Amino acid sequence: MYTSAKSNPKSQKDFRRHLRNNLTPAEITLWGYLKNGQVGGYKFRRQHGLGQYVMDFYCPELKLCVELDGEVHDSEQAFNHDEERTAFLQENGISVLRFENYIVREDIQAIINAILLFAEERK
Repeated sequence: MYTSAKSNPKSQKDFRRHLRNNLTPAEITLWGYLKNGQVGGYKFRRQHGLGQYVMDFYCPELKLCVELDGEVHDSEQAFNHDEERTAFLQENGISVLRFENYIVREDIQAIINAILLFAEERK
């Protein structure tokens, strides 16, 4: 059952801009691979909002959210928030791939491969 959450609500505009201008090192690295359709020709957006949540990276064509998690996500409170966000996104027809920041540093190709595999399975 899909809900009808608003995409990029105006109330978040300044917050999304702040996030885009202050990417983490892992987000900067991954964005270098995702921008301009470099992964399978799919276009991704940075810090795209849906409802009350902001996704790290979003591909509208695939309805795919890619999230990078650093140490801040290790707390129980953050884990619960991430679970709520994932459930909300799934209710809106968006799949979520979640990766730890260290994977960006150690094996970014694994992330690229996971996205391409998701895209292939989606077709």
